[in-house]
Amino acid sequence: MKRTPSVILGLCSYTHDSSAALLVDGELVGFVEEERLSEQKHTKLYPARAVGWLLDQAKLSAGDVDTVAYNFQPVRYLAESPDALRMALSPMTRDRSLARAHGFAKVALRTRRRLRVLGSQFPSAHVTPILHHRAHQLTAFAASGWEQAAVLVVDSLGERQTTTIAHGHGVQRPRVQTLEAINDPASLGYVYGAVTEHLGWRRGDEEGTVMALAALGDPARFRYLFTTAVRTTATGFCIHPAYFPTRTLTSGYPRTSRRFVAETCPERHPSEPLTDVHRDLAAALQERTEQVMVHLARRARVITGSRRLCVGGGVATNCVSIGKIIEAGIFDELFVPPAPGDAGTAIGAALAVHVDTRTPRPVTGIARRCYLGPSYEDQPLDLTPWPGLHQKTLGIETAEFLADQLARGVIAGLFQGGVEAGPRALGNRSILASPLEPGVVERLNATVKFREPFRPFAPMVPAERAAEFFTLGQPAPYMSMASGVTDLTRERVPAIVHANDTSRLQTVTRSQNPFMHAVLTAFGRRTGIPVLINTSLNVKGKPICGTPEMALDCLANTGLDALFLEGRWITK
Repeated sequence: MKRTPSVILGLCSYTHDSSAALLVDGELVGFVEEERLSEQKHTKLYPARAVGWLLDQAKLSAGDVDTVAYNFQPVRYLAESPDALRMALSPMTRDRSLARAHGFAKVALRTRRRLRVLGSQFPSAHVTPILHHRAHQLTAFAASGWEQAAVLVVDSLGERQTTTIAHGHGVQRPRVQTLEAINDPASLGYVYGAVTEHLGWRRGDEEGTVMALAALGDPARFRYLFTTAVRTTATGFCIHPAYFPTRTLTSGYPRTSRRFVAETCPERHPSEPLTDVHRDLAAALQERTEQVMVHLARRARVITGSRRLCVGGGVATNCVSIGKIIEAGIFDELFVPPAPGDAGTAIGAALAVHVDTRTPRPVTGIARRCYLGPSYEDQPLDLTPWPGLHQKTLGIETAEFLADQLARGVIAGLFQGGVEAGPRALGNRSILASPLEPGVVERLNATVKFREPFRPFAPMVPAERAAEFFTLGQPAPYMSMASGVTDLTRERVPAIVHANDTSRLQTVTRSQNPFMHAVLTAFGRRTGIPVLINTSLNVKGKPICGTPEMALDCLANTGLDALFLEGRWITK
């Protein structure tokens, strides 16, 4: 009789945002993105450091791993090649049909080779490829902790799929059933990435910059173009190849057409100044993205009948679109997991293997958890490599001390507990600042984060006081939702309100993060406003600091005033 696997290693590797998750007897030991340990943002390398940490946490070796769950299925890519060849029948897609067929076949073979490489590193393990969107679905649904919900996944590409609507059931043994799927070349993530690149930013990294820029533009200028290029249908949407030529998975093929350039603007070089045409293009792209996401959410409501929605995939990081779905009132509550992008599929892939074995062991350690990576508590700290830094150990009232420093206008890094899962700093690897300090946004962008001056900063607030400042009307624990603001916020805390009159907030409960909740409460006692600016502990182009060394480098080389590192106060 075949033994039920009890040690399952989930991997995202060789594409981008490498990560690893480990399930032992159904319990999540941990999850971490490799970039937090290697300092290489969006790395696609095998997550050796992440795997090493996980096995060490569980006191296991590579030989103890029963199954390696990988977040792509190579055979699914091969299925696209015949359809790609049929594109030769249309003059709109004829010029790319052969390249597309070849590209998908090549990726299928490459993925199959990668599975063999993974198998060679774990001598006792069976390597199981998992459908990419299923991994996304399971990550989003299991993290919600709900008994049942609709699940909407929207990304750039997973094998052939770009959008899926599923129904999730079960807390102890989460399962998802895909009800509808949209395949490439209809891809919202592809379009957003193409325009991001056209505007001079890195595709797959800086889409958030375009979302921020959109608030400064007028969508009316290019509204008709995007309505034509991204057309909604009864069950989803489709992309017009005259504006966004079909994907090939082969380099050298532009993602925008000559017609798109002629009707918008030339491609912007990163060094060129931003003009109104760039702002308007971003605004129209963002508006259409929001419209399509709301349309898909309505479809999910109709075909699942559920009053709750989980959203995953890269496009789920578009917090303004998420806010629009909530605002539309389609669902009673919406949930986005802390790691909705590809990195999080390491968790979903491991979950898929676990539930497919029909083991009676329940899944634990995933629902409503976000601090899943390494922590460095009680470790000695050597500041020799940073001679300009000085430290002192704080007493027991550390939350009061930090709140007092922030109220005095100090901009402080915060490094405590386990590394957050996902792209947002959630109070363990954060930069904190008082939103009441004059010029704080300008100072943060110019001297600490080294990023564009129009980029907004997110607020964090105790969950029990969120309604005083924000109109969202539901929890936002992972900083994944844009919310409207109240008159009190506009009057007292304008620094956290973006040009579109929203804020991407994080609500903090005492159970989720006791220390951060205490800091917010103490800051509120001092200032009357229990709201802090929270941005990630990193600078533009670098990953969030996962190790003390990364955090100390960030302090030494930026305009940060100080760093709170596991009970120590470090200054320059």
